[in-house]
Amino acid sequence: MAMITVNVMTNRRKEMLDITGVVRKAVAESGIKDGLCVAFVPHTTAGITINENADPDVVRDLIAQLEKMVPARRDFHHTEGNSDAHIQASLMGSSIAVIVEKGKLALGTWQGIYFCEFDGPRTRKLLIEVARSK
Repeated sequence: MAMITVNVMTNRRKEMLDITGVVRKAVAESGIKDGLCVAFVPHTTAGITINENADPDVVRDLIAQLEKMVPARRDFHHTEGNSDAHIQASLMGSSIAVIVEKGKLALGTWQGIYFCEFDGPRTRKLLIEVARSK
């Protein structure tokens, strides 16, 4: 088993960063050929997801729809002014799991892994663990 922590720097309040390369590197450095890779975001206003990485319009559409579904408003009970970020992060989720086969992530042709920032810009953490199959 191999676990690493990566710092992720975000630049805008809402953005999705393609971190597929970071996760691939963690898998390669683990030396594990067959197993499972889990990436976890330990923040309540950020998340992680897997989606298309061939067309940047997909990311723009995701962010736009999340903002339509959960707009920033002043009438939330949480007084820090970032309730929309908490809700959007919950919709995305805080972890993903990807099978590792022959030392590589078993992602589909068009799939990428995205760190989802909803209350930036900030320096965030990403925890990646790669475990061998039994």
